[in-house]
Amino acid sequence: MKMRKKSDLPQKTCVTCGRPFTWRKKWEKVWDEVRYCSDRCRNERGSKERKHATPGA
Repeated sequence: MKMRKKSDLPQKTCVTCGRPFTWRKKWEKVWDEVRYCSDRCRNERGSKERKHATPGA
């Protein structure tokens, strides 16, 4: 496989923090499913949903 410049790699925007992030080799097979830039953002997603939940609803 030919090497690519980092600027040539696909990008997405993190749904938690809104920052752009670039394709990584470890995401090669699941790139369409990747939504978060890091484990921290993926974990914060759950805590934000719980904080915004209305009690008794």
